[in-house]
Amino acid sequence: MPVQAGHQIRTARPSDAAALLAIYAPVVHQSAISFELEPPTEAVFAARIEGVTAQDPWLVLEQDGAIAGYAYATDFRGRAAYAATRETTVYVHPDHRRGGVAQALMEALLAEITRRGARLAIAVIALPNEPSVALHEALGFRYVGTLHGVGRKFDTWHDEGFWELRLGAD
Repeated sequence: MPVQAGHQIRTARPSDAAALLAIYAPVVHQSAISFELEPPTEAVFAARIEGVTAQDPWLVLEQDGAIAGYAYATDFRGRAAYAATRETTVYVHPDHRRGGVAQALMEALLAEITRRGARLAIAVIALPNEPSVALHEALGFRYVGTLHGVGRKFDTWHDEGFWELRLGAD
């Protein structure tokens, strides 16, 4: 379903946890896109939203009152020298994939982290994941490397690829 006129992108709230978890949990259960082995509880997910939004943006896209997807930014690594580098994440409900939801969310997220002073966005993508690679490259992200066999899920070792996007002025 394509993004409709009148959609709303807003900041996520802890009260969105159940709707966001409904998008995320199947990804955890059915794919290696997330390296979590079990989805978090609703309370843990709500705490994650609170933790992220205390420092970084976590956005949701609503269509017709339902959340179609979400995107957020976090620390790339926990040290102060990385403060202007943000790792980005986006997930879209299956009914809304390939309709522009991820792109709309990522464009809004990138604009917001740039406004907040980020100079580099990092996407870490479990491979293979052609839709995510295509999205990030369409947004201008550049492939910079792969960690091979870095995560084990479903009795298989999986690679992670890294893409970066320069933001704002150096």
